[in-house]
Amino acid sequence: MTNRLLSAETTEKLLNALDVIPGIRQINMTGESLPKTINSGPGKGYANNHSERRVIVVGGREVELRYLVGAFYIELEVEDEEELEVRLDQIKAACNENIEHGYTMQVGRYSKYRPTLHDFRSA
Repeated sequence: MTNRLLSAETTEKLLNALDVIPGIRQINMTGESLPKTINSGPGKGYANNHSERRVIVVGGREVELRYLVGAFYIELEVEDEEELEVRLDQIKAACNENIEHGYTMQVGRYSKYRPTLHDFRSA
């Protein structure tokens, strides 16, 4: 989680730095939404001409940035603790290089990694 919301330029730089790290399965981003149209208030229905809502290029692909990004959830595919430490060091180096105002990193398991009893009952 970053200490401040990131600009589109900073988000693009960080995602490109993370893109070259092997073992990253997926990256989810969260933050403040930048809708195409204003949803409430006197300007409701008008186009939201926010300078940070734009298309960024990540790993050669164009991605529409719809958020002022404040947090990244990075899913890693690693075999053991040693490989995990190497990947975490690479991620920290990319964050230190691109996030100017600081961040906090928490390591843990935030999604299911094997079927549960509920999955068998609902099938």
